Amino acid sequence: MQQRLFIVSNRLPVNIDTDNQVHLSSGGLVSAISSYLDDNHQLNNIAERVWVGVPGCSYNTWTKVAPSIPDTGYSYQPVFINKKNYDAYYNGLANSTIWPLFHYFPSYAEFHNSQFDAYLQANREFAHVLGTHLHPNDTVWIHDYHLMPLAGMLREQFPNLTIGFFLHIPFPSFEILRIMPTRWQRALLEGMLGADLVGFHTIDYVSHFLKSVQMVLGLDNDIHTIRYNNRLVKVDIFPISIDFDKFHDAYDHPEVTERRRVLSEQFGKRKVIFSVDRLDYTKGVYSRLKAYEHFLALHPEFREQVVLVMVVVPSRDTISKYAERKKMIDEYIGDINSRIGNINWQPIIYQYQHLSFTELMALYTCCDVALVTPLRDGMNLVSKEFVASRKDQRGVLILSEMAGAARELTDALTINPNDTEETAMKLKRGLEMNDDEQSRRLAAMQDRVRQYDVRTWAADFFDQLYSVKSKQHNFEIKFLDAKNKAQLITNFQSSRKRLLLLDYDGTLTALTTHPSYAKPNQALLDLLHDIASNEQNDVFIISGRDSATLDEWLGHLPIKIVSEHGANFKLHNKDQWLPEPAITNEWVEPMRAVMNNYVRRCANSFVETKQFSIAWHYRNADEEQGAIRATELYNELLDYTNSLNIQVIRGHKVVEIRNKGINKASAVKKILQANAYDFILACGDDVTDEDMFALLAPVPSAYTIRVGAYASHAKFNLHTPQMVLSMLSTLHNLTAGEKQLAAG
Repeated sequence: MQQRLFIVSNRLPVNIDTDNQVHLSSGGLVSAISSYLDDNHQLNNIAERVWVGVPGCSYNTWTKVAPSIPDTGYSYQPVFINKKNYDAYYNGLANSTIWPLFHYFPSYAEFHNSQFDAYLQANREFAHVLGTHLHPNDTVWIHDYHLMPLAGMLREQFPNLTIGFFLHIPFPSFEILRIMPTRWQRALLEGMLGADLVGFHTIDYVSHFLKSVQMVLGLDNDIHTIRYNNRLVKVDIFPISIDFDKFHDAYDHPEVTERRRVLSEQFGKRKVIFSVDRLDYTKGVYSRLKAYEHFLALHPEFREQVVLVMVVVPSRDTISKYAERKKMIDEYIGDINSRIGNINWQPIIYQYQHLSFTELMALYTCCDVALVTPLRDGMNLVSKEFVASRKDQRGVLILSEMAGAARELTDALTINPNDTEETAMKLKRGLEMNDDEQSRRLAAMQDRVRQYDVRTWAADFFDQLYSVKSKQHNFEIKFLDAKNKAQLITNFQSSRKRLLLLDYDGTLTALTTHPSYAKPNQALLDLLHDIASNEQNDVFIISGRDSATLDEWLGHLPIKIVSEHGANFKLHNKDQWLPEPAITNEWVEPMRAVMNNYVRRCANSFVETKQFSIAWHYRNADEEQGAIRATELYNELLDYTNSLNIQVIRGHKVVEIRNKGINKASAVKKILQANAYDFILACGDDVTDEDMFALLAPVPSAYTIRVGAYASHAKFNLHTPQMVLSMLSTLHNLTAGEKQLAAG
């Protein structure tokens, strides 16, 4: 069956006016995906492109106009949400809670449970519509903050579906996110983690998201990859861009050239500062006006020599905060023009309406300075459009450091939008900048936008999406079947030098109510002794346990021991322990005090202190209470240890702290550097073993086994420790039998 691509956004890219006339959107997202799919032959297996969203009209109207929608290469699947619920979902939770909070305006955020319920219900309606059309091998790309829970909802229905999610606005720091009710935080984060790939504009947003996932859900990441519900979820950076050629080439369009000529005559010798934004408190329009007024006060020589052309595009003006903002802007502009202007000169030319593409391009290409000063912005494509439009390599971009685009357009004059003094200074510098410097700065920024245009953005996202989907196939539950077990035995028998890396708790013995109860029985001691006595076998017990206990229980055997996940080595039963150099334990006692507090708060939990690490166990606690306290402790320890060279790990019914850089993978690296092996067997049962499994994954001679039904970097799974012991016994008996035959 051929694959289909479903693009999901709040609104369909079509507008239906009051006369039931259909107007197609020419937005960046539409052109980005269309151009990429048309140009990319690797995706020729996509048989159909379906856009899913709210149509902005009634069901009856849609059925009338749908046949007249021009062919764009997409089919359109409407989602109908009743007006009351849509208002609570869109104007309510999405734009009166998530939007202000994620843009660092917490005082503007409203928190109403009814609106959150409406938000979830709207997402369920999207999921229902999609669920009636999707096949398991389809790809779904979900866009923006309106639909953050949707990926999780779809994942429940289609466990193997390929899902990408991209957030077009900033993701805030955890300190901002935690203002939101905890239940809401979890719902949004868990929903986003239903995707295979979660994309953001900048590294800051990625870091904030990973920190929030860590603090709220207790999930660590490995180089931006999260293990969640037996899947790998990749989190990465995809700075959205524009169609560079469209804006660059438009400079020479006859309509643009003529309109630019008219504007140049209108402005005469005056310098032109151009500003265009949607009506939104995040765009910093009011701060921009204050800075411009301050600039004129500081530099009166520019009066009547400069004009600010300010265009504000209508947006969400039915929401009270937006209507209030428009009133403030209108009144302030009127005040400035009346106080500072005169009969021959208005400091600000103000327009509150949409601009045609021709008018926008003419203003971009005739202005001397483009002033882009959002207080917070996910990316800000106005800055990139201006840069691309200047084919003449003239003009200066003044850009807020709070915009995502500032990460890329480093040759702009950057400002803090709240700093009127700095903005005024940069305005003067921009207006006086010579042609050579303008050209040099614009050329560098144009190279960046040209190289990573909107097609590259879409290609980058799809490439990463299919890449992580491929990696997920190597991170699955794959129980060791008879065929692979037979191959393992054959390779074991034919090998000359073997390495056995064996975890202890949960791997060689079942987990017990207390670590001290897991003392090995005689049968296990005999098995380990017999396997290790074979000179072809190097046996390492590689455990998170403390050195003293392992020494007491296993130190008399001819095996090698690695304790505390790699902090301590003992290479022979008569040798001294060899700790990793440069590790410390002075932090253990302060951490014990924190953990003991949670022992008091969680019945039947306990602290296990080791030489170079410490762990809080809640395996005997009430299931629900233990999980709650574990999350609280984990989050507290993350804050406490932020500036220390130690790491907080959340394992199976345990929260542990250890030195950074000390793990089973680093220990195995040392072992492999010391000797060459043509057969490796590594067994473990916990997330702490995953580093070791990932390290050995590309080694052809390595068999890695995760005990239990968990998706893993290990090549295979076995159900129980008893099955591990049975396999080890089989391997020993076969080699012992061979020796007897050879001796006979």
